Amino acid sequence: MGAQTAAIAGLVVMFIVATVLPINMGALAFALAFLVGTVFMGLRADQIIAGFPGDLFVTLVGITYLFAIAQKNGTIDFLVHSAVRMVRGRIAAIPWIMFTVAACLTAVGAVSPAAVAILAPVALQFARQYGINPLMMGLLVIHGAQGGGFSPISIYGGITNQIVARSGIPGDEMVVFLASLVFNLLLAIAVFFAFGGLRLLRQKAGGAEPGPEPALGRDGPAAELQIEGYGTSPAAQITAPSRLVPGGQRVTTEQMLTLAGLLALAVGALAFNLNVGLVAISVAVVLALISPNEQKNAVDKISWSAVLLVGGVITYIAVLQRSGAIDSLGQGVSGIGAPLLAALLLCYVGGIVSAFASSVAVLGATIPLAVPFLQQGEIGPVGMIAALAISSTVVDVSPFSTNGALVVANAPPEERDSVYKRFLAYSILVIIAGPALAWLMLVVPGWF
Repeated sequence: MGAQTAAIAGLVVMFIVATVLPINMGALAFALAFLVGTVFMGLRADQIIAGFPGDLFVTLVGITYLFAIAQKNGTIDFLVHSAVRMVRGRIAAIPWIMFTVAACLTAVGAVSPAAVAILAPVALQFARQYGINPLMMGLLVIHGAQGGGFSPISIYGGITNQIVARSGIPGDEMVVFLASLVFNLLLAIAVFFAFGGLRLLRQKAGGAEPGPEPALGRDGPAAELQIEGYGTSPAAQITAPSRLVPGGQRVTTEQMLTLAGLLALAVGALAFNLNVGLVAISVAVVLALISPNEQKNAVDKISWSAVLLVGGVITYIAVLQRSGAIDSLGQGVSGIGAPLLAALLLCYVGGIVSAFASSVAVLGATIPLAVPFLQQGEIGPVGMIAALAISSTVVDVSPFSTNGALVVANAPPEERDSVYKRFLAYSILVIIAGPALAWLMLVVPGWF
């Protein structure tokens, strides 16, 4: 068996075994990376481990550690109550606030994982407090971040436009940006209504709950949201004059420092392009040094299972790439005589690979592969670039990508397995349908 065949077979085995048996897919991926890498590819251990995503490891650990501290000292509760007062009790507005903020952050230059890392913990706390489906909340954060990600001044947009310019094919920065924004907005609208949006819209301020609330593994939000002296209806609880911090306490020094730390994280990641994981760990350590006793168990709240899952799978994907299987697939696709079919297959290559690997790296690989048949003039280059950009990033809802992993890692421990499975199911649907929809909307009509 050749190295490429063995690597692809290992990927199939990994998914089948991890689906059938209760084994962490990351642990299985490490084992298969070692087996395939050494037996079929002759790699040394250090070459295999070189594929481990150290930056993602630091990001996952740093963000979940920091927000574990923020949750323990009540800062997250303060943010939740403050945000709900801002929307005047309209629960349905909360997911769209998250979508809009995420889109604005990436549109002005934030890396998509940085925006998701900052917003996901707070968004999921909103979902937990007010009975919003956590899958919907997490997906709107990610789709918002992806929607704004191709503005001309953004990271994804800048990289894509540079690749297009170097390839010598015509491009249009605003078309790519607006195509990504509209595509992700449409997906967000579908997600909103598919996962409880109608119920949220009927849940008016000051009104009674119109129907049963999804429990999501608990007795429902009313039990958690009751405020002394007010009714237990979620709408009544939200419009009641709730305290800044549950229990009637004023904002503590630790909470003020935590808020300052979260602000430092946002400024450092967005304004100065600092590594979000390292900044988060640094802030968490400072907070732990200030109040060591209160933060003593925060490290236990780090989502180690999610870290193992993502680290193992991405390490295996690095072995798969090193085997040459992905390059061979891309070259085979670009050599197909039918340009429209080649365009569709390239969109799928970008989508499938990007679900497990770096979207930026995938964009850098797939756009040059599209150049030969784009130069034939049978496919609109701007529409093709936009379709490739969407296909390679919309799949970042995968729990194996940075964005998806951040949402899963910040889900409540008792719901994490359920959220992971739902994210996996949704990401499979997006991988299957997303590239085809982008191709149909942007390539087939030949508008661009």
